[in-house]
Amino acid sequence: MADTLRIALAQINPHEGALRANAERIRAARAEGARLGAALVVTPEFSIAGYPPEDLVRKPAFVADCAAAIADLAAETADGGPGLVVGGPWQEGDRLHNALFVLEGGRILARRAKHELPNYGVFDDKRVFDPGPCPGPVAFRGFRLGLMICEDWWFPGVSETLAESGAEILLSINGSPFEADKPRRRVDLAVRRVVETGLPFVFLNQMGGQDELVFEGASFVLNPDRSLAVAMRLFEEEIRLTEWRREGERLVCAPQPIPPEVPRLEQIYRAMMLGLRDYVEKNRFPGVVLGLSGGIDSALSAAVAADALGPERVRAVAMPSPYTSPESLEDAAACAGLLGIRYETIDIVPAMEAFRAMLAPAFGDRPPDITEENIQARIRGVTLMALSNKFGDMLLTTGNKSEMSTGYATLYGDMAGGYSVLKDVYKTTVFALSRWRNAHVPPDAKGPRGPVMPERVITKPPSAELRPNQKDQDSLPPYEVLDAILEGLVEGEKGVDTLVAEGHDRATVLRVWRLLDRAEYKRRQAPPGVKITRRAFGRDRRYPITNGYTELVS
Repeated sequence: MADTLRIALAQINPHEGALRANAERIRAARAEGARLGAALVVTPEFSIAGYPPEDLVRKPAFVADCAAAIADLAAETADGGPGLVVGGPWQEGDRLHNALFVLEGGRILARRAKHELPNYGVFDDKRVFDPGPCPGPVAFRGFRLGLMICEDWWFPGVSETLAESGAEILLSINGSPFEADKPRRRVDLAVRRVVETGLPFVFLNQMGGQDELVFEGASFVLNPDRSLAVAMRLFEEEIRLTEWRREGERLVCAPQPIPPEVPRLEQIYRAMMLGLRDYVEKNRFPGVVLGLSGGIDSALSAAVAADALGPERVRAVAMPSPYTSPESLEDAAACAGLLGIRYETIDIVPAMEAFRAMLAPAFGDRPPDITEENIQARIRGVTLMALSNKFGDMLLTTGNKSEMSTGYATLYGDMAGGYSVLKDVYKTTVFALSRWRNAHVPPDAKGPRGPVMPERVITKPPSAELRPNQKDQDSLPPYEVLDAILEGLVEGEKGVDTLVAEGHDRATVLRVWRLLDRAEYKRRQAPPGVKITRRAFGRDRRYPITNGYTELVS
């Protein structure tokens, strides 16, 4: 019986649907594993195709092409090099599984189908996949591997079955999306599986951005004594060799240096960077364009873009109206200068005057109101979309979660665009992130080494500047109050009475609750954006637009 096993964990970034490119990534990972002396190279969930595949797996041709790519990879293992664990679809008669394939000796040695199918939040596995039976271990080069797929280890049943049937190690391949503080929660949950089974545990996650989801990697290994033996980097691709030996009847992983925990704000900022970078790169945009108003939201969005893509791929546009303060234009120019991004000014006053004259006969003697404010926002949206169309850059929207929650945004105006990095970030977190970025530089940033915005951008009262002396808090409660209520309503699904019992003013809670409820139609038309919290708008929180239910009458 063999006493040592070397397993290379390939924390790679697949490109959804790009089967040839993904197969090449897997080949490169196997070659690196061979160089390191690995007997087995393990890749993440659905690594041949990218996760989540959504309705791509409803295409028979797609499933067949995945199978062919996996068969090609299997044939290549006849060279005597490392075995492979690859994730992808498995068509078994009329049943379609989310599966893993163990490739060894020129063939598919074993298949295992995902048993626990998630059907909550961002996951729709039950919609497109059939569950497999509770899996047994796979014999590989003298070892018995307890292989699982993502959700299988979030519940005790699969890991306990594997332990009872002779597995020596629990090894889970994953497509587990990022949420703030989730890396720590995963480790805490994995400890339970180790305690229940007495077996070491390997968590291998994919890395990269896929539409609204970010996968931060953060793969790790726990030994049978629950100690953290290996911790892989966050937000980076990596091939890590792990070395296992038998100590008595247990397999133990040789400990490696553990990097310091990444602080929460850095996690969020780097998740926004990765989500934007992969959205732009994988969809082949040359760069991004955005409106730079001199306010904190657009300043932070521009900083994320410069850090993710490089300053040379970011184009910022100031679009002053009669209500734009000189300080805002100064701050916008200063932001652009600190970031080193392209910057220009396009005056929207001629367009405002043209709309006023064009609509005067239809509006008659009705006084100006929010209509004229929204026209300004829409002129800016049209201007930015024109630049996007002409030059090919994707329009980056700059609204935050507080605004999207309350509808404090203009459809076809400041909501126009292709992607948003702040969509799931509350305004209070925007302030915190801005201060963090002015004091820190993310390790993989392509932007400047120093501050990215003037202090005044962070400290001045937020304003849309669509009318004289306008301030956000003319229309909204103070952000520290608003965000606490929104977090209770959105993330916690708490009722009004519960929030009042927690110390919030009833009238304010009712007002925020009504704003949140009425803005659903706007959110349904918002661009995608990076998921940061436990409950993001869009894939996580899905409410009907036409909705007559009210839990309150007052």
